[in-house]
Amino acid sequence: MFIEVLSIVLSLGLLMFFAYRGYPVIVFAPIFTLLAVVLSGLALLPSYTETFMTNAANYVKSFFPIFLLGAIFGKVMELSGAASSIAHTIVRALGSNRAILAVVLACAILTYGGVSLFVVAFAVYPFASAIFREANIPKRLIPGTIALGAFTFTMDALPGTPQIQNIIPTTYFGTDAYAAPVVGIIGAIMVFAGGMLWLERRRKQAAANGEGYGTGHTNEPELQQTQSYMNIWLAILPLAIVLIGNYMFSRGIWTVEAWYDPSMLKESFKIDKVKNVVSSWALIIALSLGIITAILINVRQVQTKLASGLTAAAMGALLAIFNTASEVGFGNVVKTLPGFKVIQGWILGASDHPLVSEALAVNVLAGVTGSASGGLSIALEVMGKQYMEMASAVGISPELLHRIASMASGGMDTLPHNGAVITLLAITGLTHRQSYKDIFAITVVKTLAVFILAFGVSLFV
Repeated sequence: MFIEVLSIVLSLGLLMFFAYRGYPVIVFAPIFTLLAVVLSGLALLPSYTETFMTNAANYVKSFFPIFLLGAIFGKVMELSGAASSIAHTIVRALGSNRAILAVVLACAILTYGGVSLFVVAFAVYPFASAIFREANIPKRLIPGTIALGAFTFTMDALPGTPQIQNIIPTTYFGTDAYAAPVVGIIGAIMVFAGGMLWLERRRKQAAANGEGYGTGHTNEPELQQTQSYMNIWLAILPLAIVLIGNYMFSRGIWTVEAWYDPSMLKESFKIDKVKNVVSSWALIIALSLGIITAILINVRQVQTKLASGLTAAAMGALLAIFNTASEVGFGNVVKTLPGFKVIQGWILGASDHPLVSEALAVNVLAGVTGSASGGLSIALEVMGKQYMEMASAVGISPELLHRIASMASGGMDTLPHNGAVITLLAITGLTHRQSYKDIFAITVVKTLAVFILAFGVSLFV
């Protein structure tokens, strides 16, 4: 049994190490999957073709439209100038005396509106740099500030966010993007408040030590003072379309659940529960409408770069989903190994309450894989049905399972090997040594908030 457990731990450790070193997960996830299979004494090729590839393909089938449309929406928001306009308006409206708050809110609004985390970082960084320089706040605090606004409460806590981390649980629990709104809002407030307290404390410490923005930085943006921005109300129109459309098509008067005959869906498309696909369908429609709107608000500017922009968005979506799908395939092979039953017992045995156990499982797997969506998908693929059964036995709604799982995915996922962290540091021209401490602090705040919520809810149900 020791060797069987070691095979899983070793393969996970190697996957994390190679991801940290910059090697592609698409290549190394199947390699380390097969290593675990061999060490466990199971059949090699069937495990690869029938378990790894089948589950990876199923994941792509379920979520590729959302990955693709989300990437395209973020790109056309960038090309149209809408993303820059929103960021510029918020940062300038609050002024340099509230520089950190301004950057957090700019990131939060863009992320909650459906713009990709990576696009948000690109769009906000130039303005964050300008306002931090004006307020004489150390540049090294910019990554932590962007991380708080883009990688935390608007990614998976606030109800209705169209980010993939809030959509994945809908497939497993039959919920929608607005699941457990009260718990989500409370969690968002906790994370926002805790993160702001940390960042403001760091700013005050730097000021007391006489540390300013600093000099000799790399990747410093050159802002054109004469640059013009579109009207803010026009810029936020695509975001409003996505948010309102997502709500109306998922649980509003135009819900797609009523569009088709359930018996026809079951007979022709093998869809047993329409609720399991309603959230994805609603978001597909909402993002499509948002894309069209983002193009129409500035057709002249978008059309000159639309072809290259769509290519870049498609390539980014392909890389993101196949990375995640590889991790899902890895997780589904791991769950068939003898040693996983022991690990599963440890996680489930850590708490007899499904919310606490779920939070632990998602957090651990997200941290190991360095991916919020990857860790979340693996945990729910492997133990989602068990959590549903445990929750049903004690009267916990699937919506609470959804919200806790979603929030937990955005906890320890931002360890040093996380792709978003590496990209954010590259965009800002900073290193792990300079700025990772603040990113990690935000991660800890987020993780603590999830477990406080999980424990708190468990006392009342």
